[in-house]
Amino acid sequence: PMAAGAGAFVWATFPAMPTRRVYCSAVHHDGQLFVLGGCGGGGRALGTAEVLDLSAQRWTTLPPLPTPRAGAAALALGKQILVVGGVDAAQSPLASVEVYHVDEGKWEKKAALAQPSMGISAVQRDGAIYALGGMGADTSPQALVRVYEPEKDHWQPLPSMPTPCYGASAFLQGNKIFVLASRLCAGGRQGKLPVTAFEAFDLETRSWTRYPSVPSRRAFAACAMADGVVFSLGGLQQPGPHNFYSRPHFVNTVEMFDPTQGAWSKPSRTIRMREKRADFVAGCLGGRVVAVGGLGNQSCPLDSVEGFSLSRKKWEPLPPMPTGRCSCSSCPAPSLLFVIGGVAQGPSGAVEALCLREAP
Repeated sequence: PMAAGAGAFVWATFPAMPTRRVYCSAVHHDGQLFVLGGCGGGGRALGTAEVLDLSAQRWTTLPPLPTPRAGAAALALGKQILVVGGVDAAQSPLASVEVYHVDEGKWEKKAALAQPSMGISAVQRDGAIYALGGMGADTSPQALVRVYEPEKDHWQPLPSMPTPCYGASAFLQGNKIFVLASRLCAGGRQGKLPVTAFEAFDLETRSWTRYPSVPSRRAFAACAMADGVVFSLGGLQQPGPHNFYSRPHFVNTVEMFDPTQGAWSKPSRTIRMREKRADFVAGCLGGRVVAVGGLGNQSCPLDSVEGFSLSRKKWEPLPPMPTGRCSCSSCPAPSLLFVIGGVAQGPSGAVEALCLREAP
């Protein structure tokens, strides 16, 4: 399919969230954007839950989460919004799982995880939720995999990931869940090096496959999947172990993995991003991989946006985001990519979406 031209992209600005926040969990469901928890200005976890009616452009405050939390995994399952793990107001990982019933307008506690965990990656398929990895109270990455079936209200353990990791990117493609670790993992035997594991869980055979690791070690890289190709973008390159004097630096590296070829592309100068950036939002929209905002070699967060056309193998500038930010939450929706909260000068209330213009 042809990628949309750069002119087809436009930003929609929504009313700001009543509560400014970072590390919130966002879910798009049936014309509504739910924003749950996160950290406010003092850095404490919030219980605040708010919903934006997209057509009315109006925020409503919902009953608060029973357990304040930041960095939780959140997904919509039918008429329920499920919130899993994260950290509490004392910065401790949570095992608790809570569900918001959209029709009844109330929260209900559900079966907790076997272990407290923050930075869980979650995907859903056929009405079941798969929760992968995370970080426990001892700050070491976890290899745990569990599946939740709402009608049983029960978490069932599945075969563990070959590599423990937290804050990984997980993509569902066919009957496989691809997991790409992109975080600086402190603790455990990994020391302070980024884990660059790349693995897939086959839902039919319930077994893991290890793929070649991401070639270059970068923290705060962003990942996206488009047309079955996995992208690892940008980030903060760590100096090698023998180079004591060099500092971590922002990079515009682009590495692509094609599962049909089973290999990562050789890094090439021609497909680097236009801007060096880390801690940004990446997604897939209009047949392009898009990179939005983040931190770069400037004193304030970036507002620049760029899109990579898979067919033309090049990056082009897209309209800049109205509010430059980093550490944003994002949420895909049909033909929109929401960029929510984050840090501008302190926690931001901005809610903006990169959209495809309707064809005239």
